[in-house]
Amino acid sequence: MTNSITELAYLYDKPKSHGELRSCVDDFKVFEILPFEPCGEGEHLIIHIRKTGANTLFVARQLAKYFKVKDALVSYAGLKDRNAVTEQYFGVHVPGKTQYDLSDLDIEGVQVLSYKRHNKKLKTGALIGNRFELMLRNVDDIDDIKTRWQKILSFGVPNYFGEQRFGQQGNNLTAASELFNGKKVKDKKKRGFYLSAARSFLFNQFVNERINNNQFSSPMNGDVYMLSGSRSIFSQDEIDDVIMTRLAEKDIAITAPLWGAGEVATSNQALDFEQELASNYVEFCQGLAKFGLKQERRSISLFVESGQLEVINDDIKLSFFLPAGCFATTILRELLQYTDVSQSHFEQ
Repeated sequence: MTNSITELAYLYDKPKSHGELRSCVDDFKVFEILPFEPCGEGEHLIIHIRKTGANTLFVARQLAKYFKVKDALVSYAGLKDRNAVTEQYFGVHVPGKTQYDLSDLDIEGVQVLSYKRHNKKLKTGALIGNRFELMLRNVDDIDDIKTRWQKILSFGVPNYFGEQRFGQQGNNLTAASELFNGKKVKDKKKRGFYLSAARSFLFNQFVNERINNNQFSSPMNGDVYMLSGSRSIFSQDEIDDVIMTRLAEKDIAITAPLWGAGEVATSNQALDFEQELASNYVEFCQGLAKFGLKQERRSISLFVESGQLEVINDDIKLSFFLPAGCFATTILRELLQYTDVSQSHFEQ
């Protein structure tokens, strides 16, 4: 199954250029964008931090110790790479009117940027998205990258879930299979990681197969579409000029299933396609439904916003914005064959 994680189809064929990612921790920067500003009152303290070379779960546990609360009372909008500099938000449930001074908060690799009370819990996924600033080192075919970057800006990339979703050597998928075969996992967070990995793996297979069948940009009869900038979906039995125009204008996007219980939303040709592919992964499909996940949809296309590319000798600096739940490495895999130096230089 490991090959199925890594050997996914490219939209623009395999890149020619090679380069290095995360030669140092500063080469990968992520900035969370919240859809709200903390209001200044309420039971939740929203803390904006900059962390360097630190794991999100580690920081959350350290915050729980600092505030003397249970781990479950510390939340975060999204998991972020350890081998990076990330500015992200954490929420701590601290009822009362205590005014905190976090000047004595001492967590290795963490700097507090701001903190303020809020009247709602910070929930997972509560982001508009993330802004990325990346350095690619020792690039050997800059012209190929420039050409590909223009294609990515114009036509996007497959909205694959990144390899990090599946754990080292696909360990999260192995754990998911064991879970579906009766192994007990008491830790809710771990169980959630395994279920998410299985669901993400299936989604990637649907996207991969559409590319292989030359049906990534071409809709099928019965496809389900998602309105850009929202999660609203609608289905259409047959393709017409309106659908083609809206796809070309990026007003809507074709979707694939995030598997779970319930009826698949597609019909006609698209339904046949999804049911046939799902039949190859019965264990995962049945397991996800058994654990209570519901059928949902996700766009198969990912478009870069505010994308910029700068050449600095043999290095390339990239900056762009992606919606929440999307992966920078998904952009990079269509751009170049990169070596993630952090895999050997930093402790995982």
